[in-house]
Amino acid sequence: MAVRLKAVAPRPGRRLRQLQHLRPTTPGQLYRFVSAGLGLSVPSVSVSGLGCSPFDYLQDGYFGAAGDALVWANRGGGKTMLGAAATLLDLLFRPGVQVRVLGGSLAQSEKMYEHLRALLDRPVFRGGGGVLAGTPTARRVVLANGSRVELLAGSQRSVRGTRVHILRCDEVEEMDRDVWEAAQLVTRSGVCGGAWVQGRIEALSTMHRVGGLMASLTTGSEGVSVGTPQAASDAEHPPGLAKRKLYRWNAMDVVARCPAALPCEGCALWDACGGRAKRADGFVPVSDLLRSRSRVSDRAWESEMLCLRPVTRDCVYYQFSRDRHVLSEGDPRLHCAQTRWEDGARWVGGMDFGIRGETTLLWAVSAGEGPDAALTVVAEYAERDRTVSANLEHAAALADRLGLVPPAGLAWLAADPAGQQRNGQTGRTDLAVLRSAGCRVRAPRASVAVGIDKVRRRLDRGLLAIHPRCVRLVSALERYHFDSARPQREEPVKDGADHLCDALRYLVLAQDAGAGPVTVRGY
Repeated sequence: MAVRLKAVAPRPGRRLRQLQHLRPTTPGQLYRFVSAGLGLSVPSVSVSGLGCSPFDYLQDGYFGAAGDALVWANRGGGKTMLGAAATLLDLLFRPGVQVRVLGGSLAQSEKMYEHLRALLDRPVFRGGGGVLAGTPTARRVVLANGSRVELLAGSQRSVRGTRVHILRCDEVEEMDRDVWEAAQLVTRSGVCGGAWVQGRIEALSTMHRVGGLMASLTTGSEGVSVGTPQAASDAEHPPGLAKRKLYRWNAMDVVARCPAALPCEGCALWDACGGRAKRADGFVPVSDLLRSRSRVSDRAWESEMLCLRPVTRDCVYYQFSRDRHVLSEGDPRLHCAQTRWEDGARWVGGMDFGIRGETTLLWAVSAGEGPDAALTVVAEYAERDRTVSANLEHAAALADRLGLVPPAGLAWLAADPAGQQRNGQTGRTDLAVLRSAGCRVRAPRASVAVGIDKVRRRLDRGLLAIHPRCVRLVSALERYHFDSARPQREEPVKDGADHLCDALRYLVLAQDAGAGPVTVRGY
């Protein structure tokens, strides 16, 4: 006769039971537990004006107020230590929870694990039957209540074999994209200690790379109140698609209170601080920040310490600025809903073809012909897996909804000259399809480098503006980058941002060529 054994949950030691009776139930209690029990000074006030403090991340995760979360913070901003503290809170107060730590490298994962081990070595967790179920190994800690945390190697094989409640990813900027994609499917919700734990992924990192993983993730995050530069668009995140909550803080949010005797006048931190450090409650001495500021360039400081933008070293359009080139409220060009915007203005467009990649189309208003005429991009279209004819129909429908002219009504539509090649199945060229639909096509021929240079000149001279509803184009201009691993290569990386940037390049080339004839050669 088969004997069925009943699984018996491990019985927590007396010290662990005592701690569980002290479970924080309010933000104030949580703050005192983290301060007294874990010995951590976690800033709870936003000094930078980004709207988020490190404690906001900790309390939202503990009380279950956030699902998937993204932490964008400065170097030395406490991300890894806070991740370890959040992991310990999960282990203590969610019996049976399964947590895994995945870093941009195994060494980065080990940093968070070392912080966790150090926290568990504090006096509050010793004695009285103990908190641990056994001696921690090099990659695993198990508590007496059945909670467990393990390190994951940064490989698809390691990630794909995992099913856990919570995955914490440290320094995702250094993570392989394929590993990150595989990690999105490892979480599973469940009941831990009688409470429902929602499966979630937390990602913590700096952002210092144009076109990097963090730049992609922040574009798809929500939470204006917790430090995101702008809300994600509905076009990029349709209704029903989960968004990550973004927590962003910088060096000013973790700085210790500035000594009253230190004058603000002439201080190297004044532009970022504005005197607010006089009421800060962080842990980084002002003297340390001043020394760090003196060692690096403005570009590195703004990227690594103020979390304003990634370093623009490999950015194609490093001149682009949302403040300068995106139309602001009150600008009369925001209200261009008529065919004739103002005397002398004309509607023009730029298009890039794609099947596996996106087919993109930009509507613009030109104040005349030639390189000295102002150009304003007022709408965008981007879709994949459609024929040219189908894209024209959908673009015309979009134009109708926005009160714009359809592609066939544009003064001219600039397109990729490669569209002159015949399709092997239909025997027609993409440019021929455009012409048969009534579009007046221009196909300017120039190298990629020449086209980029013309766009840059317009950005420098203030002759290129963008309507704020073109959120994907704005994002593409910020993310469009050269390959940092191949500094001799002059063509930008094709990783998604290139499609809209190519459409803009054809648009500018045709505009700057003026009204002269455009020659299209067939091959």
